[in-house]
Parts: sequence; structure tokens; C-alpha cells
Amino acid sequence: MIAPEPRSPLEVLGPGLVTGAADDDPSGVGTYSQVGAQFGYGLGWALVFGFPLLAAIQAICARIGATTGRGIAQNLRRHYPPALLRLVVILLLVANIINLGADLGAMGAVLALIVPGPVLAYTVAFGVISVLLEVFLSYNSYARILKWATLSLFAYVGVVLVADVPVGEMLRGLLVPQFTFDRDHAMALVAIFGTTISPYLFFWQAGQEVEEQHRRHIKPLHVSPRRAGAELRRIRLDTLVGMGFSHVVALCIVIATAATLHANGIREIGSAAQAAEALRPIAGDLAFALFAAGIIGTGLLAVPVLAGSAAYAVSEAFGWTEGLDRKPREAKAFYSVIVLATAGGIALNFIGIDPMKALYWAAVVNGLLAPPLMVVTMLIATNPKVMGKLVLAPRLRAFGWLATAVMWVIAGVFLLA
Repeated sequence: MIAPEPRSPLEVLGPGLVTGAADDDPSGVGTYSQVGAQFGYGLGWALVFGFPLLAAIQAICARIGATTGRGIAQNLRRHYPPALLRLVVILLLVANIINLGADLGAMGAVLALIVPGPVLAYTVAFGVISVLLEVFLSYNSYARILKWATLSLFAYVGVVLVADVPVGEMLRGLLVPQFTFDRDHAMALVAIFGTTISPYLFFWQAGQEVEEQHRRHIKPLHVSPRRAGAELRRIRLDTLVGMGFSHVVALCIVIATAATLHANGIREIGSAAQAAEALRPIAGDLAFALFAAGIIGTGLLAVPVLAGSAAYAVSEAFGWTEGLDRKPREAKAFYSVIVLATAGGIALNFIGIDPMKALYWAAVVNGLLAPPLMVVTMLIATNPKVMGKLVLAPRLRAFGWLATAVMWVIAGVFLLA
């Protein structure tokens, strides 16, 4: 019996929407804020150019999960050399723990601006809250919370509405590429693409497609090919909406900081918290409040995604029972990785790392680690032994390899600049 197709928008929009929203995590907010403050509207074109590349690679990851019923790491374990699997998992863990540390630190710093208190205590509290929600809530309840949490991103749209934006200058920045081959521009470009096309999103969206199959009690597409057409259309819509939402918000952050901070001579913004505080005297308390609320909301959305994607990868690599639909006693190792990854992120805030620089460098690290992981993802998605008859269609395959090539070029530009 074929399960009924999802009908309501909240049913159709799931893994892609949450993944896209998690892409605008505090690290992303810090990166986009720095880009807007430093370069004004000049690098906005990079986000416009990056949208189809992000949508393509995330759709490919979703197809891997939906087609095989397994995550990326599990497919690697079944079909590729163990050394490649170990390398991929190590790269992901490094990127995720750095990102977790930067995000949690930013959330703690922002809350301290609103409610004066110890930043480190707030940082620990956010980590503990995220772990408790992820471990002890049922998957259905948790998925609904994540979907509703995406509404926090509208705070950044609100900031643009209260800022004085010169439309002509903004459109030139978004539509006419401008780039100077120097260290600052190269670092900004790799940070933009690194916080946009991030390794943890690959593993999360593939894993969430598997979770959705469990929730809806349907089989992987290679087992039930009659469902393939409807499911692939759902994935396409979900991914396009989710990544489109992500990019609109990212553009709003760049536009807001360009119209306020850059226009008033402020060029250095090292963290999302600093960006929020800097907006207050220029754009008013409302802009500050919206920006700060958005950072905390997106952080509560992104931290579980970062820890969860690490848990999927490690559990799949070792063949452990995994999944947010499992009870803690059924998947002790999976939930232990979530706890340990989050604890590692918290610990980074206690060893003297500058949280202002950590946000930006987290994006740079993601930008350098993404290209090899994208190659692995494309090899899986184009392998008939893995995907059966549902290997990538030529157009999606072309966009996937194009996205991979672009990320390699951008990483090379950064290393050579």
C-alpha cells in the first residue's frame, strides 16, 4: 500500500526548510554582518550566484537519503574504502565542533546584551537546553518545533524594513559582480560560500529524509520506485523553498548592515552580537531587538542541527543504531555523540578563543572543508550501485559538479591570495 502524499504546507516543507533555516545560524549572521559592514553591497552578488548551487547540492543530499534509506556516511561505509569514510567523518566533526562553539558563544553574548549576566553561563545554558530538547522530545514534536523556529528568521527582514536602504546601490551590488583579488576579498568570499554551502547541512538533510520515511512509514525509493516521482517533486519544492528562504534572509542581513554600519563608517564586525549592538545607535532599539532575537532563535535551530549531523555521521560510520525517532535507551551511542559534540563546542568558549573571530573563521573552515565532502557526495549520487536506477538526472548532475568546482576554485583563491 502506498502511503498518502503530504498535503499541507507544513507537511510538504520539512527537511529542506529546516536545513535552509539552520544555514543562517549565528556563524552565518556574523559572517554576513561582517561582509555587509566591510564591503557594503559589493559582495551581495555572491549570495545571488550561490543560490542555485546550494539548492542543487542540498537536493542531491536529500535524494541520497530518500533513495537509499541511508545517510551519507552509511552509504560510504557500504560502498567505499574505510579510509575515505574516516576522513569524511573527521572533517565533519572538526567543522561542526568549531561551528557549535562559535554559535553557542554568540548566543550567550547576545543574551548578555539583553539580560546582563555571565556570557559563559548563558553559553552553557543554551547548550544544555539544545541537548535536552534533542534527546528527550519525540521526533514528531521536535520536527514541529524546528519548523516553527524558522519564523525567527523574519526578524532580519524586519531590520531591513526599518533601515534606510538606497535601492539603486543595493541592486547594483546584488546583480553586478565586483571582486578585487586581495586577502580581504578572498577571505570574505570563502566565508560567504562556507557559511552557505556547509558540510553539516549535507549530512543533516540526508539523515532527515531517512527520518521522514520512518515517520511516514514508507520505504526507500529504490525499494518502492512508484513513489519516486511524487517524492522527488516534494524534495525539489522543499529544497527550493528552504534554500530560497535561507538566501533571502542572508541578503537581508548583508543589506541591513550595509545600509547602517557600512554607511556610517563601521567596517569591523567580528560577531553577531557585536553587529546587533552596533545597530542600536544607528537604526534604533527596534532594529537591535529584532537582530538579537533572530540570533538567539536561529542559534536554537542550528545548534541541534550541527550536533545531530555529527551524530548521524559517526553512528552511520560505526553501524550504531541512530535516529531522532529512537528513544535514548535505543540509541545510546547516537545521543552520546550529540552530547559530546555540544560539550566540545561549549568547551571552546572556555579556552580563550576570541568568540568575535570564531564566528567568521568557522565559516572559513567550512568553506575549505566543503569541497572534498562535495566530491564524495557527488560520487555517491552518481553511482548506480548506490542509487540504482535513480541516479542523478543530467541537469542536476551538472549543477552538482558545477557547485563542487566553484567551491574548489573559491578555496584555491583564498589559499593563493
